[in-house]
Amino acid sequence: HNNVSPGVIRDLTIGSIIHTEGPVPGDEPAEWTSKFNEFQRAAMQTRLGVPLLVGVDAVHGQNTFEGAVIFPHNIGMAATRNMSLVQRAAEITAIEAAGTGFNWTFSPCIAMPQHEHWGRVYEGFSEDQAITIAATRASVRGHQGDDLAARHTIAATAKHYLGDGATEGGIEGGNAVMSDEVMRKVHLPTYATAVEEGVAAIMVGFNSYNGVNMHQNRYLVTDVLKGELAFEGVVLTDWDGGLRYGPPHTVINAGVDVAMQPGNHEEFLAELKGSVEDGTVSMERIDDAVRRILKLKLKLGLFVDPLSRDEFSEQIGSDEHRAVARQAVRESLVLLKSENDVLPLDPEVPVAVVGEHANSSGLQSGGWSIHWQGQTESYRGSTTILEGIRQLASNVEFFESGCTEDMAADTVVVAVGEQPYAEMAGDSDQLSITEPHKALIQGCKALGKDVVVILISGRALLVEPELELSDAFIAAWLPGSEGGGVADFLYAVDGFQPTGKSPYAWPRRFEDLPLAQDDERALIPFGFGLDDY
Repeated sequence: HNNVSPGVIRDLTIGSIIHTEGPVPGDEPAEWTSKFNEFQRAAMQTRLGVPLLVGVDAVHGQNTFEGAVIFPHNIGMAATRNMSLVQRAAEITAIEAAGTGFNWTFSPCIAMPQHEHWGRVYEGFSEDQAITIAATRASVRGHQGDDLAARHTIAATAKHYLGDGATEGGIEGGNAVMSDEVMRKVHLPTYATAVEEGVAAIMVGFNSYNGVNMHQNRYLVTDVLKGELAFEGVVLTDWDGGLRYGPPHTVINAGVDVAMQPGNHEEFLAELKGSVEDGTVSMERIDDAVRRILKLKLKLGLFVDPLSRDEFSEQIGSDEHRAVARQAVRESLVLLKSENDVLPLDPEVPVAVVGEHANSSGLQSGGWSIHWQGQTESYRGSTTILEGIRQLASNVEFFESGCTEDMAADTVVVAVGEQPYAEMAGDSDQLSITEPHKALIQGCKALGKDVVVILISGRALLVEPELELSDAFIAAWLPGSEGGGVADFLYAVDGFQPTGKSPYAWPRRFEDLPLAQDDERALIPFGFGLDDY
């Protein structure tokens, strides 16, 4: 909202605003709610006084506010196989988003990623349809509750329609090539579920479907989604989608209702107005869009009370919310290997923790955490993996750059993994653990240590050599703000036993990608996870 002002909202009768990246109103929730109230009051002063939708990419907690609880990314939530936990996490996200002034989130992402190369794999729940359908149901219910007008609920958005995780080569915004039959059998049912659950909005993808961009795909948006699936909610573009692919009329005529135009809204408005005046876009199409938007605003109760739900501000980052996220972390970790009775760890026995990923909540949270592409440094209110271990064990040493000859501990927890990334920046053909991180594991093993590897990643990586070297190996995904959940897992707190099951098959060789869910060439099969230490 760095280019939003009350004057712009009033003069151009803007209908919705987004905050994803850029200047923030301040460090306190009250500063956020007061800023959004200022915008809302400006909307009240327009001729019709139509209130604003205030949207945010709160995709794993209210991850744009420093101090909010950040849950594991969807890949980790799916690994829990605990759908009541997925629903509860969404409820908490809605409360913390409402407490910072938002009434709409661009979540859940219900892609079924087919390629580890894709930089958004972690935003989807799983490559498996049944898990994705169950998680979609739970997430939409959690965000929206039984009533969008209730103060603690916000509008949810299923994204990115359609086939965003199935592009050739796993390229962000690439082309998804498939038959109509495969589209209907594999990719459409997750959206049918979201529609059944009454999802408020659906966002179209940057990708194309058989060469036709989704933002301009009248067949899939108007005929299939609005027609066959009878979706009555709002269809919106992704970032700059109303101008990115050509004139606005190509997108609006495809059936999209809201254009997300941060910074270039004036150009979009002028072009669309011209297309309405010359008949390129019919009034019937405009009426359909407006009707859907007004219905959503009515359902949210914004005409009755448009202002922020300040009473939830004090719950942001609360102990109760953090406890749920900590449980989610603990249940999301997938134990891929456990030998030589190394796990669970004994809190009385000295332990060494190795690697930068153990000492930064930014690194353990991935993209869409405080910033769009994430950050490498820790953020307010979070607990690192190292801090979590220190809370449970009496003798803990930390070595960022590797094991040493004179270290006291015989058992080492080595945290390795990817740097944070989001869309585009995350697309990669480098899916092995980095050489410096390989050296951490090799160096500790060479000194005869018992090595427990914690892998922080947004996808299944090529880990065969590391798996062989380690005594225990944990796929921790992107756990978010509660590193204490990793410590709970390592120390089997309260008699905990591992529950996480892999939402993906793991490749043995780069050449085997993309790897089908049931591919017998997999190093680790889909659904694998040891259930005791």
